[in-house]
Amino acid sequence: MNTLAIRLFCGIIFAMNTTSVKDLRSREEKRRAAAADTRPRTTLSFYRYVKIADPKEFRERLLTAWSALDCLGRIYVATEGINAQMNVPKMYWDQFDTWVQQQPELNAIPYKIAVEEGEVPSFFKLTIKVRPKIVADGLDDGAFDVTNTGEYLTAAQMNEYVTDPEAIIFDMRNNYESEVGHFEGAVTPDDFVTFRDELKRTPELLKEHKDKKVAIYCTGGIRCEKASAWLKHNGFENVRHLKGGIIDYARQVEEQGLPNKFRGKNFVFDERLGERISDEVIATCHICKKKKCDTHHHCVNQICHAMFIGCEDCVQKRDGYCSWSCAQIDKLPRSFKKPIARWYNQLIRKRQTFTKTPLHIHN
Repeated sequence: MNTLAIRLFCGIIFAMNTTSVKDLRSREEKRRAAAADTRPRTTLSFYRYVKIADPKEFRERLLTAWSALDCLGRIYVATEGINAQMNVPKMYWDQFDTWVQQQPELNAIPYKIAVEEGEVPSFFKLTIKVRPKIVADGLDDGAFDVTNTGEYLTAAQMNEYVTDPEAIIFDMRNNYESEVGHFEGAVTPDDFVTFRDELKRTPELLKEHKDKKVAIYCTGGIRCEKASAWLKHNGFENVRHLKGGIIDYARQVEEQGLPNKFRGKNFVFDERLGERISDEVIATCHICKKKKCDTHHHCVNQICHAMFIGCEDCVQKRDGYCSWSCAQIDKLPRSFKKPIARWYNQLIRKRQTFTKTPLHIHN
C-alpha cells in the first residue's frame, strides 16, 4: 500500500470520527497545534459554480481526502458549487492537485495562490460546511439569469480601465476590505459591511454611470461572478469583472512586469487578515487616528472580539483591547461576564465594523 493510500485510509477514519465526535479543543488549543506544525504550506483559494447533486456526499469526499493530506481551511459546498479558502502542506501539494483534478466537479479548476504567507498559519482547522449558497448574496437566483455574467478583465485590461477617465472602477468588497487597499480611482461603498447589503444598493449607487464602462473587482473573483450578472440584469450592459480578483491580478502584474495600480493591502478572510500588494499604507490607526497603519487585530475581549486597525504602539498600550471599557469588562469575574455577553450579543452586537462616509472615489 503506497503512502497516499495509507493517508487516505487514515483520512476516512478521521472523517468518520469528525462527523460523530465534536472536536472539544478550544480555539486557542487548535491555533497552538497549527502553529506547532512548522511544515511549509501553500495558501490558496478557488471556486466554481457547478451542479453538485449531493452536497453532503461531496463534503464527505472532500473531508476524507483533504484531512488525509493534513489540509486546513474553510470550504463551503452547495448545490450551486464550491467556494474554498485553504492551505496545503507543500510536501503533499502534488497529491492534493492530482486528487482535485480527478474529481469531475473540480477538474481544471483554477487556483489562486496567496501572494504571501503570514507569520502564523492561514488556517488552524479544516472546516467543510454545506450551505444553501457558496456566497451569501441575498439574491433570488430564479429572478434573473445568473449565467449572464460580464466578460473577464485581465490585469493589463484592468490597468487600462484604471487610467481611462470614461471608465468606472467599483469595489465589490466590504468597507473594512477597501479601507486597507483598493485600486486607484475606485469607487468604494464605505458604509457596507456585508456583500448582501452592497448588492442591493449597487445598481442605485451606479445608476448615473449606467452608460459607461464599468469594471468591478473583489478578492478572488467569486463575488463578481454573481454581481456582474446582477448589474447586467439591472441595465448595465457594459460591465466587466477582474478575473481571479486582486489575488490573481497581483500574480499577473509580477509575472508580466505590469504597473501595479492597486494601492495598499488585500484583506483576506483567514488568520493572516491581509497580504501586501503594494508597499503603500493607506489606512490609519483607529485608536490614535494619526499613524498610518493597515494591520487588523481582534479585540482580546472575547465578548467584543471586534476587528480594528491598530498601530503597534496603540495595541501594546491597550494590551490588545479595542477600548478602555473592553479592558475593564474583561477583568470581571466569569459569572459577571456571562450575562453581559448574553445581553451584548442579543441586543447590541451589530456587524457595523467601521462607520465611514457613504461613498468615496479615490484618487
